[in-house]
Amino acid sequence: MSRKIRYGMVGGGRGAFIGAVHRIAAAIDQQIELVCGAFSSDPERSRASGGDLFLPPDRCYGTFEEMIAKEKALPADRRMDFVAIVTPNHMHFPPAKMALENGFHVLSDKPATFNLAEAKKLAAIVKKTGWLYGLTHNYTGYPLVKQAREMVATGQLGKIRKVVVEYPQGWLATRIEAGGQKQAAWRTDPKRSGAAGPRGESRRVHHRPANRGTRRGHHRICQRPRA
Repeated sequence: MSRKIRYGMVGGGRGAFIGAVHRIAAAIDQQIELVCGAFSSDPERSRASGGDLFLPPDRCYGTFEEMIAKEKALPADRRMDFVAIVTPNHMHFPPAKMALENGFHVLSDKPATFNLAEAKKLAAIVKKTGWLYGLTHNYTGYPLVKQAREMVATGQLGKIRKVVVEYPQGWLATRIEAGGQKQAAWRTDPKRSGAAGPRGESRRVHHRPANRGTRRGHHRICQRPRA
């Protein structure tokens, strides 16, 4: 490709936590550029957030529906190539679905969807449309995770019978959501974070442990990083 890959972002505006992290990571190799976005569920905040990032006003959209529809109508040499989704968990599926069905690739923060039913629908949409869909399970790249996988795979730890995973969130130890803290509010609300709560955005372990022979009913971790 003789140009930078263009992307639009859903979520990640003023007051957000992870959006800026994604933008920084995307800019590291200078191969990708942010060209538009719907950065908040509040249209005015969304447009203001786009202004903070020095985007043209006509590419700062009030909703993800508006962004996808208007970007699709742009000439091919101007429109975004893919959509990056960095919203709270309950809003991962709707923009992914619309983007794929309108001809855009998708890169979504984890988890893929709010629940299993949505995940099955998403898988069917990806298969039907043929567009690329990526999920940012970034912890698989951590050296210690790779080392742990190698130790399990080579039998250095013996027969694995149980895997315990913890994901401490010390900043949620007190009810700061009661004071209006935005990031705490959705993470502690099952209607927005899902059944897994804050753990749903982590997925810290992606190994498939050698747990053959364990008692039925034990949870298995099925995702395994590629080398």
